[in-house]
Amino acid sequence: MHRKLFLIFLFIFIVYDAFSSNETNRLLELLDEEISKKENYLDLKNKKIEQLQVHFAASKQIGNNEQWFSYCMQLIGQYESFSYDSAFKYVTILNNIAKQTGNTDYLAISNIKKGFTLLSSGLFKESLDILHNIDSRTLNDSIKPMFYNVIARTYYDLADYNNDQFYTEKYQRTGTQYLDSALALLPQNSSQYWSAMGLRRMKANDPEGAADAFNFLLTKFELSDHTYAIATSSLGYLYTLLNRENEAIDMLIKASIADIHASTKETVALRNLAVQLFNNGDIKRANKYIKIALDDATHYNARHRKVEVGAVLPIIEGERLATVERQRKQLLNYSFIVSMLSVLVISFFSIIYLQFKKLNKVRNALQITNNNLIEMNRSLQEANTIKQEYIGYFFNVNSEYIDKLEALQKKLYRRIASKQFSDLDSIINNTDLKKERKQLFDNFDRIFLKIFPNFIDEFNKLLNDNEKIYPEKDELLNTDLRIFALIRLGITDNEKIAKFLNYSVNTIYTYKTKIKNKTNIDRDEFENRIMAIRSY
Repeated sequence: MHRKLFLIFLFIFIVYDAFSSNETNRLLELLDEEISKKENYLDLKNKKIEQLQVHFAASKQIGNNEQWFSYCMQLIGQYESFSYDSAFKYVTILNNIAKQTGNTDYLAISNIKKGFTLLSSGLFKESLDILHNIDSRTLNDSIKPMFYNVIARTYYDLADYNNDQFYTEKYQRTGTQYLDSALALLPQNSSQYWSAMGLRRMKANDPEGAADAFNFLLTKFELSDHTYAIATSSLGYLYTLLNRENEAIDMLIKASIADIHASTKETVALRNLAVQLFNNGDIKRANKYIKIALDDATHYNARHRKVEVGAVLPIIEGERLATVERQRKQLLNYSFIVSMLSVLVISFFSIIYLQFKKLNKVRNALQITNNNLIEMNRSLQEANTIKQEYIGYFFNVNSEYIDKLEALQKKLYRRIASKQFSDLDSIINNTDLKKERKQLFDNFDRIFLKIFPNFIDEFNKLLNDNEKIYPEKDELLNTDLRIFALIRLGITDNEKIAKFLNYSVNTIYTYKTKIKNKTNIDRDEFENRIMAIRSY
């Protein structure tokens, strides 16, 4: 019975784990898709800002202070987590409007907004200076929760940024006192209350209670993209504390998607997601997301966010580089193995088919490396063909020369034996070396053009249109072509070429220079292009 229950629970766990993994992969794909659309959401936000700016300018022009103040507040709302410079600009304008109107509520709101803007940029001291100048006793009850919430957030963020045991605890206590004041004034059926309650429980080290509060907020209220992102990002952090990693990643992905929809730049979700993925071994995505998080923090000019991202980025980037290095070493190892296989191909031509079969298998795993090996194998085959053709040719030539020498030797022996010394000159004179050399060249040309049938056409493609070189009707190759045919075979030493063609080294150099002057190709590159001419 116990065994059956164990197997049932094990099956449920496996199915749940597989489902969670598939859901996470689906959300990651959705996030990547939304990242590709960031510019579209940014355009929509900019258009909305442009419309508000038109209304803002119109209300200012007609002198409607209430509308002027309202549109300025809306512009600040658009810029608050999007662009610090613009947000601060309109907060300053809002403060001036409040001063012009003499409305104490407007002035309090403008200072609270200014404190929040400074907080978002990491200017904690400046934010507290502004907020502490506000006398909470003079505030309306409708404004007090906003004031207490902002000053609590400032102390909490300062505690996180400071990360000092003494000051962190002090700042958190102060932040909690202000947040409790906000909770006492907020209606319990409001989203603001449950958002503040989630934060309160989180800072009280009650992750379970905080997670319940944020889940209640998500399920019971209609939230904006920005508020939804804050709630899901907080849940991602809480689930991490509770060792519910898959749920933490899912929540951070949802928060990142909501931030993209809202074009939020002052955000932590994508950075925390990058850290989670890095810990799970997904280095590629972690590196991609942490760089986007840094771009967002830079765009908003959030100093503390840049510091937070900057602490993580080198670790992720270092691991990515280490991964690339490991892959590079693996590729080098594979390259070495493949090179050894190539040597075996040359050494054991009888099993070349099997070796190529192995190379094809390796090619599937090492496409980049094998592109070089393909060219290497082609060169080896070409070299083998050249060797076969010319070795056979020179065996035949040597055999013929030995037969001719043997016949000449017999003639000379007979004449010497019969003391017919006067005939020796005629025998020697009848040996036509010029004809023999011509036959040698004809045989060389025939075999070369058999291996490189397109050599003449490919060679002339390297020359200017009016400088083409072709052999005479009774020739296969002429001297110009024959010099570069020898170079194509790998004989680049001018002295060896000169000996073969029965010319001086200077003559060979002159021929080569004359040919290279007939092309627009770089002189040093010309012979490389000759070597690139393919065999059949």
